[in-house]
Amino acid sequence: MSAISEVVKPVASSDIVPERTLLLGLGLASFAALLLELALTRLFSVVLFYHFAFLAISIALLGLGAGGVFAYLLKWRLARIPTRQLAQRVCLVNSVVALVVLEIVLHVPVALTVTWQNSLRLTVLYLAAAGPFFLTGLLFSMVFSRETWRVSRLYGADLSGGALACVAVVPLLNWIGGPNTILAAGVATAIAGAVWSENLKSRKIAIGVAAVLAILIAANYSNRLIDVVYAKGMFRDPAWVEFSRWNALSRVEVDRQGAAKAIVIDADASTYIMNCDLAHWHDSEWEKDLMSAPPALANVLRPHGEFAIIGPGGGVDVLRAVASGSPSVTGIEINPIIANTIMRGRYADYAQQLYQRPEVHMHVTDGRSYLRSTPQRFDVVQMTLVDTWASTAAGAFALSENNLYTVEAFREYFQHLKPEGMIAITRWEFREPREALRVVAVAMEALHSLGVTSTARNFIVASQGPLNEDGIPVAVLAKKTAFRADEISAVEVQFQKYSQLSPLYLPADLGKAHLDENPFAELIASNDPYRFAQNYTYNVAPVTDNAPFFFFTLKPGQILGQRAMRHAIDWKVNLGVLVLLVVLAVSIVAVVGFLILPLALQRGRHSPSRVLYFVAIGLGYILAEIAFIQRFVLFLGHPTYALTVVIFLLMLSSGAGSLMSHEWIRRTERVWIPLTAAILILIADAFFLSHVLAAWVGLRFAARLAISAILLVPLGFVMGMPFPTGLRALTAIASVPRGEPDKDSAVEWAWAMNAAASVLGSVLAMVIAIQFGLTVTLACGAIAYLAALLFLPVLHPQVS
Repeated sequence: MSAISEVVKPVASSDIVPERTLLLGLGLASFAALLLELALTRLFSVVLFYHFAFLAISIALLGLGAGGVFAYLLKWRLARIPTRQLAQRVCLVNSVVALVVLEIVLHVPVALTVTWQNSLRLTVLYLAAAGPFFLTGLLFSMVFSRETWRVSRLYGADLSGGALACVAVVPLLNWIGGPNTILAAGVATAIAGAVWSENLKSRKIAIGVAAVLAILIAANYSNRLIDVVYAKGMFRDPAWVEFSRWNALSRVEVDRQGAAKAIVIDADASTYIMNCDLAHWHDSEWEKDLMSAPPALANVLRPHGEFAIIGPGGGVDVLRAVASGSPSVTGIEINPIIANTIMRGRYADYAQQLYQRPEVHMHVTDGRSYLRSTPQRFDVVQMTLVDTWASTAAGAFALSENNLYTVEAFREYFQHLKPEGMIAITRWEFREPREALRVVAVAMEALHSLGVTSTARNFIVASQGPLNEDGIPVAVLAKKTAFRADEISAVEVQFQKYSQLSPLYLPADLGKAHLDENPFAELIASNDPYRFAQNYTYNVAPVTDNAPFFFFTLKPGQILGQRAMRHAIDWKVNLGVLVLLVVLAVSIVAVVGFLILPLALQRGRHSPSRVLYFVAIGLGYILAEIAFIQRFVLFLGHPTYALTVVIFLLMLSSGAGSLMSHEWIRRTERVWIPLTAAILILIADAFFLSHVLAAWVGLRFAARLAISAILLVPLGFVMGMPFPTGLRALTAIASVPRGEPDKDSAVEWAWAMNAAASVLGSVLAMVIAIQFGLTVTLACGAIAYLAALLFLPVLHPQVS
């Protein structure tokens, strides 16, 4: 019999925990930890700027790893406490800590200013939020080190609990909101404490804590008791707020702003609710204000056309289209709170029943999925300032809007136009153009891919006044065919009628001397967006679905320069890049200081090189996970859906793989097989996944979920085997009674290093994706698993 099999033979122990208690207790603790992490990403996206939501995953992984280090360093002191008693205490404390973390996050204002005071506040928030994950890491590493003989089942329970959290987070956010979901994580942790309890008294205490938190959730159902206090460093005066509601996509509120009402998304992006009586539209202030804006050029050119409006929000584009005479306006709004609860429900009368008009057809889904699923062709496909800055743990740049501004997306827009149809995209623009200019570059590349060789007469670009540093709306109109002379004349008449409108590019002006310093004219005249972008100040090259980071316009050399800190409207994106690099630097320091250094100072029989195996599989898993989340944002329609579905499927299938690895390894000892399978699947995904998802993105949501399972479950299954197998191999050199700690086993060390690799990998995944694309990120995941394969002989000579 193998050495691995010998070490797991049952041995008498004074601290035997029933397997049912172990599995249920660990499953509940894992459920609570991941639920807390997912809820924090949603909360951070509201109270901080969207890119700080990326901190949630780093905080969680670092806390889990630090807990493992603590358990390793204090192993013999903790050994005096029986497993169930220690686990019950940890869970009970953790349930209360969740409430404390919630209060700190809601009441500590963090602004985007580089000051010591602000840095201190962010540090307090970071350390406080890491607390629950530290305790969870302590619990898991302690139990894993004492129960190595059944680690496969324990790891399976861990992953299964996390998978259930992914299933629960969306309905919980929809039903009870962000703050209450964090409290729900505390309830789950308290129930886990009750499961671990050995006597009736401690069980009653744990149940009592769970009951108190549940009552608090019920009392705060309308979010009147506990809700956002500070957002983006500013105090949120509840007197402004008429209505607020959370869901899995965002927190939406309606604020009074003078005589108007505005829909505010995640305390940042806003859209005004239209309150216009169409019977009195002509010669009204509404007509003057709306028709003098750049997006109105589409209505001037196609007054009776059929419109598809992506992200209609409060209805400004819908109102313009209906008032201009459109017989059919299709609105595609991803957030049901905006489309249904506000515009067709609570504020329908205020909006003059705009979305209930017979010519208006609303669809609650994401723009690209809807267009792919409809055979309808439109005269105008329009997007006006669609950017909600919603984020998830997928990273600082996990914006659903990114996928609306890629070459593939624009090609789909053009393909859903009638022969003389046009797209009308409005973005913010600045004295040194980059956003609307990039729209032109993306549209140009899309037209090239459709066989349009020269695009000089296919664009019209207009702004609302002269470009400045703060940013103004700029509309880009593009057709598959050249703009006709009568269309250009109609646009020129509109410029004369409204002095606020300024032409930035008209086909009739091509070649005129005064356009020599005009970047829009230079780009269009070049007919080569990539060559133009190489020599331009900002990165305005076309973006694709492989690297859909449209809003990131800084070149590498500008990230640490003054351009990154200019307070234009796009400065939040630029600062997000700095945050990503700062998180990487802080993560490296934290991993070295809190994980590697303390463990390196401990000397045992295990060579640190053996732990490189766990570093490699941790890095490979997180690189693949982040890449899949980003890739599935388009396929599933929103970052939150991608996050929950991808993590759920990977964790559930990995849990199954972990359970199977126990019997499978005992019979064959071929650890290289799941590693090789993971490498091959990741390489195949790197080459073919984007094409598969693109072909099926137009299917119904249920069908897309099924396809996601088919694509992800086999990979998750094989990726769930290496970690528990490695832990068993790591402890194979010693024979330790069940439930007793082994001072040389280094299980906690392996746990901590795996978490450390995940911390760094979560940041590296985004850095690689931004610089090289998601395909390379998946390939890097395969390389990490290849490294794990090479480290197998170092891990244990008999594992081959």
